[in-house]
Amino acid sequence: MRRLLLILAVIGVLVFAVTRCTSGGSAPRDVEVVVAPGSSLTAAATALEKAGAIDSAGAFLTEAKIFGGSDPIKPGEYLVKKGMDAGDILALLQSGKVLQRFVVIPEGLPSILVHERLMATKLLTGDVAVPAEGSILPEAYAYVRGESRKSVVARMQKAMQTTLANAWGARKATTAVTTPEAAIILASIIEKETARASERRLVAAVYTNRLKRGMPLQADPTTIYPVTKGKPLGRRILKSELAADNGYNTYQRNGLPVGPIANPGKAAIEAALDPAPSNALFFVAQGDGSSAFADTLEQHNANVQKWYAHRRANGEM
Repeated sequence: MRRLLLILAVIGVLVFAVTRCTSGGSAPRDVEVVVAPGSSLTAAATALEKAGAIDSAGAFLTEAKIFGGSDPIKPGEYLVKKGMDAGDILALLQSGKVLQRFVVIPEGLPSILVHERLMATKLLTGDVAVPAEGSILPEAYAYVRGESRKSVVARMQKAMQTTLANAWGARKATTAVTTPEAAIILASIIEKETARASERRLVAAVYTNRLKRGMPLQADPTTIYPVTKGKPLGRRILKSELAADNGYNTYQRNGLPVGPIANPGKAAIEAALDPAPSNALFFVAQGDGSSAFADTLEQHNANVQKWYAHRRANGEM
């Protein structure tokens, strides 16, 4: 009889524990929860309850003690998804699969706008200076709540250093640049001159041919850069801006400008170091997002007239 009573008592305890655990139910909605560094399981349970991921911290702790594994929980921000029960949540905290957020840097974004994007990302912390132009690799970067902006910039710059080193090691003899720094400058111009992947190496060929012949690049984006630091100009280039000699104006001096005018992506860097086999020296927009390339000035002038005709037909001139 005593043995029977003991068995019944144990069953009762187990039923009570399970009842307490399951009484908390499952997460009613997706909930973001931060487990601070050094948090105990009790502190984590309190945070979960406060966030609304569980109904009862006590019930969660009971289940953790009875059914949970021995692995410690890990700090970070977690996404507790709707429907997760206490066991699922405990496993999540033990896995260390923290919630990742992303800040996206598009190809060709100038550093002044990279800075603005980072400062507008509210869950990052601390201030950071505007990064050196051309030092950021455009990419989607994961970050966690509370991470410093400086650490994110450091990862962006490390990614650029690695990408540039790899591309430089694979450069072709046909490139016109002689240093990795020059490759970034040329790639930044290519990035601003075309949004079409199929045209990058052709644009690179035009500027490579001009550099090798000692011709001015005559790239509008380099003229605009000193005026806006890479932001859109929003108007036509002024004659005074075309006449300015400021180190960036490639209408006034031969060769590359004194520095990058944007943060080029991997494809633009590779194009600068492996231009297409082409004799083209000119290109102009065609009105459909693509460009018309020409080997001679006569061909180029004909392409320009077609472009003007397109603009007139659309009421742009």
